[in-house]
Amino acid sequence: MTSAFDPGPEAGGLRERKKARTRATIQKHAVHLFRTQGYAATTVEQIAEVAEVSPSTVFRYFPTKEDLVTTDLVDPVIYAAFETQPAELGLLDAWRNAMVESFSTMTPDQVDRERGRGMLTLSVPELWTASLPNISNGLAAMTELSARRLGRAPDDPEIRHTIGAMFGTLLVAALDWLKDPDADFTPMLNDAITRLKAGVNL
Repeated sequence: MTSAFDPGPEAGGLRERKKARTRATIQKHAVHLFRTQGYAATTVEQIAEVAEVSPSTVFRYFPTKEDLVTTDLVDPVIYAAFETQPAELGLLDAWRNAMVESFSTMTPDQVDRERGRGMLTLSVPELWTASLPNISNGLAAMTELSARRLGRAPDDPEIRHTIGAMFGTLLVAALDWLKDPDADFTPMLNDAITRLKAGVNL
């Protein structure tokens, strides 16, 4: 089974697959070093040595040190999965399926790495600041993809508010997941979408 971090033979040409694996490997070692010896104390040179690449290669894939953490390698996989969901599915179920499918391909080590990225982002002020544009871009991408699926404009208030509500709901689930090292994100994701679909009854 392929994964969000290890594309299989069908995922583009050999060059693209090698680049994707190199990017994932660099991020894997960066997150591990940041978690074990501290973000500030870890240098790009140390990351390059452990990843067995040159510092220039690190910067080719991740232009800044912050990018080593804030770059999300899973979102593009989720977006691609969303675009293949059956037309008869409602919008929220299409996103739910895309996320569940994407997370189900990840190994425990890869899931731990995603948890590590999240914990670093929450605990290191410069990483939180650097992540804000990515959050905004993620919301915009989900809105654009949703509008395209429904044949509507991205600035349609109903689209924007629906995706905004889902985005906020998923953020709460993600933050809860980061607080509990034993939690499984997939059931939390399912529960969050189910509650959102049921509407607000408070």
